[in-house]
Amino acid sequence: MSRVSFQGLAAALRLMHMARPSRPPGFDMTYRPTESAFGPPFAARIPSLLYLAVALAGVAIVIAAEHSSSNSWLYANVVERGVRGIISARSCAGLLLMGAISSFLRTNMRGVRVRGDGVDYRDSSLGWPRARRFKWAQIDRIVLDMPSHIALDLWDGTRSFLPAVDDRAALAMVLEKVGHARAIPVRGGIGLDEMPEEGEFDGEEA
Repeated sequence: MSRVSFQGLAAALRLMHMARPSRPPGFDMTYRPTESAFGPPFAARIPSLLYLAVALAGVAIVIAAEHSSSNSWLYANVVERGVRGIISARSCAGLLLMGAISSFLRTNMRGVRVRGDGVDYRDSSLGWPRARRFKWAQIDRIVLDMPSHIALDLWDGTRSFLPAVDDRAALAMVLEKVGHARAIPVRGGIGLDEMPEEGEFDGEEA
């Protein structure tokens, strides 16, 4: 077999492994959905809310101890013991509150945002933040029939799982609408009750 024939065969095999060799031209590149955001589910917020409640309780105890009489139990065990320790009670409460606020804000930054030119998400793994963004042209298929997560099959053959959100049904509906409008295959879904608005087709790609 010649070198040219071998290269042609290799290219054909790569095309066979792609989920979709081509897209219909034209309208699929003009649809830009209205931007919408989906935050994390309430269960994911509970740890940070508990942390914040404990921190606020700690700050309240320190304030109450500092304003109590010098022979009270609170003053003796919070203020005086803090002075003799490595770090004062006020500093400890302040650090605890700062950590709780940081955790609360970090939790509420998680979620999925659907933009006109694509979709991006923010999540955390072992406390380390992670953010990714995909253009619509990078998405080969939208997978909606999984029990807990929504997945995106990409042109490079990989699959990216979107984080859990508070309103999974609404996110699935938005992505299904985008998939039908931009000729992106959708696996699962409930079907569309309405077609995209004419004003959402602008012929521009950001």
